[in-house]
Amino acid sequence: MSLVEKKLADLGLALPPDWTPRGRFLPYRRDGVIVYLSGQICEWDGVVTMAGPVGEAPEAVEEAREAARICALNLLYRLREAAEGDLDRVDCVLRLGGFVNCVPGFSLSPKVIDGATELFIALFGEGGWHARTAVGVAGLPGNAAVEVDAVVRLKA
Repeated sequence: MSLVEKKLADLGLALPPDWTPRGRFLPYRRDGVIVYLSGQICEWDGVVTMAGPVGEAPEAVEEAREAARICALNLLYRLREAAEGDLDRVDCVLRLGGFVNCVPGFSLSPKVIDGATELFIALFGEGGWHARTAVGVAGLPGNAAVEVDAVVRLKA
């Protein structure tokens, strides 16, 4: 077990079971030490954990933050594959893209995507900080509330 997976366990979290992508795409593409991770929705064991659209009620925003954290766990699962089974090979998270299936005028997309950002920082420390986009959208695959993609650099 990697140190990163131990940190996950200490947080009471685990990586998800494997799943079949909803479309025809690669879950990641590696270019040397750079890994481009395809967007992952808030799905666990084939079930979308939170449907959109997300509204501005505080409890909805908090639930959507949890959905973003589930997206991050799905990204970590695929990142472990890209890192040949060892998440300790991660040097830093370069960029996160976050998408929130939300009501028109929703202004809290950054707060929602913080659910993913905070997990990466907790696991990778300074290397978890990243550039980021957080936008509201009218729909996502499976009517999921949140989708997150990432670009990560591995240690050489």
